[in-house]
Amino acid sequence: MVASSGTARDGWSSRTAFILAAIGSAVGLGNLVRFPAEAGANGGGAFVLFYILCIVLIGLPVLLCETLIGRHGQAAAPESYRKLAMESGASRAWEMVASLGVFSAFLVLSFYCVLGGWVLYYIGTFVADLVATGVTGPAFDGLSYEEVDALFPAMIGNGTATSLLDLVFLAVTLVFVSRGVSGGIEKVAVYLMPTFFVLLLGITIYGLFGGAMEQTFAYLFSFEPEKLTPEIMLAAVGQAFFSLSLGVAGMVTYGAYVGRDVNLAGTSAIIAGADTAVALIAGLCIFPIVFAAGLAPNGGFGLMFQTLPHAFQEIPFGSLIGLAFFVMVGFAALTSSVALMEVPTAWVIDRFGLRRGAAAGLVTLGAAVLGVLSALSTGALSGFHPLGFIPIFEGLGTLDALDALTSKLTMPIGALLTSIFIGWIADRRLVDSENGLSGGLHLFWRFLVRFACPLALGAIMVFGLMG
Repeated sequence: MVASSGTARDGWSSRTAFILAAIGSAVGLGNLVRFPAEAGANGGGAFVLFYILCIVLIGLPVLLCETLIGRHGQAAAPESYRKLAMESGASRAWEMVASLGVFSAFLVLSFYCVLGGWVLYYIGTFVADLVATGVTGPAFDGLSYEEVDALFPAMIGNGTATSLLDLVFLAVTLVFVSRGVSGGIEKVAVYLMPTFFVLLLGITIYGLFGGAMEQTFAYLFSFEPEKLTPEIMLAAVGQAFFSLSLGVAGMVTYGAYVGRDVNLAGTSAIIAGADTAVALIAGLCIFPIVFAAGLAPNGGFGLMFQTLPHAFQEIPFGSLIGLAFFVMVGFAALTSSVALMEVPTAWVIDRFGLRRGAAAGLVTLGAAVLGVLSALSTGALSGFHPLGFIPIFEGLGTLDALDALTSKLTMPIGALLTSIFIGWIADRRLVDSENGLSGGLHLFWRFLVRFACPLALGAIMVFGLMG
C-alpha cells in the first residue's frame, strides 16, 4: 500500500502493520508506570472507569481527527493540514498547528531517548546480574537494599554514562527511521510489538500466580468514588490524552501512510483499546511483584528504576524476570521514539527535499544536542535552568523543563487547535469522507470534537499551567 502526493510515497504494507505501528507509538513508559500508580492511589476501579470514559470521549475523537488529516493530506503533517485547510476555503495558516506538533515531537524525542538510555543501563545491569547469580535465584544476590537503591541516583548522576546511553538509543532509533516506513518503521513495530505483548503477558502471569494477586486487585480495582476529586478527574483526562501521544502530529504523520481501504474509525478504536489494555495489564504485571516483596507502590520513575529492582531482589528468578521486564520496557520505548523521530523527519523530507537518511540524520543531530543537555541536567548541569525566566519552569533542569513545556503547553495547544480545526473549520464533506463513521455515531463524534474535546483540552492546559 503506497500513498502518493504527486510522487510515489512509502506506506504501510497492511492495515495490521499500521495498527501495530500506531500502538507502538502510543504505548510507552507512561503506560507502564504512571497509569497503574495513578489508578491505585486515586480511587481504584472508579478511576479506571473514569479514565476509560476519558479515552472514549476525549482521546479517541482527537486520535481520529489526527489520522484523518494525515490520510487526506498524504504528506508530512504541516502539508496535510495546509491541504485540508485550503480545500475547505480556510487560511493556510492552520498548518502552524501541525508545525507546533512537529516541534513538540522533536523536543519529546530529545529527552525521551535519555529515558531510553536509562532503560538500556538496567538491561545491561540485569544481564550482568543474571550471569553472576544464575537463572533461578533472586536478583542482586549479595547486595544490600541500600546498594540496590543507590544504583539509580548513581546512574543519573553520571553524565558521561547517561549521555552515551542517550546517543546509543538515539542511534538505534535513527537506524529504523532512516530505512523508511515499510523497510524500517514497520519492521520494528511488526516484530517488537508482538514480542512486547508476549513478555507483558508472561511477566503478568508470573506475578499473579507467584505474587500478591489479591492485594493487587484490591489496590487497582476497589471502587472508591469518593477519591475522585475534580483534581483527580482532570489528571485522568490528562493521562488519557498523553497516553495516546496526541498533540505531537504522530498520528497525522502515520495516517499519511494509510491507504483508502482502511476504515479509520474502527482502526482508531483498536489503537485506543490496545493502549488502554496495556495500561491496565501493566498494573497486574508490576504490583503483584511489588506487594509480594512488601514494598510500597510508589509512582513515577521511582517505581520502575528503584522499587522494582528491590522487588526482583525478593523473588525467585529475580534476575531473569528483571531482565525480561526491562527488555519489554525497552521495546515500548523504542517504538515510541521511532514514531517521534519520524514526525520531524517527514517534515524535513517534504520541506527541503532531502533524502530520508539525510533528513533523519539532521533530526538526530539536533536531538542529540538537546539530549545530552537533558542527560547532564540530572548531574553536572543540574544547576542550569534554561526556562527559569518563566515562573512555571523556574528551578527545572533541561529534561524536566522540556517535559513540562511539551506536556503542559505545546501538546495540549496542538490537540486543542486540531479539534477546533476539524470541528469548526474544515469542510464537513471532506471530513465525513475520511472518518469512517455514519449515523448517530458520526453525529456524536462531531459533537465531542466541537464541544467536549476543546473544553477538556483547554482545562488540561489551564490547570497544568496553574499547577
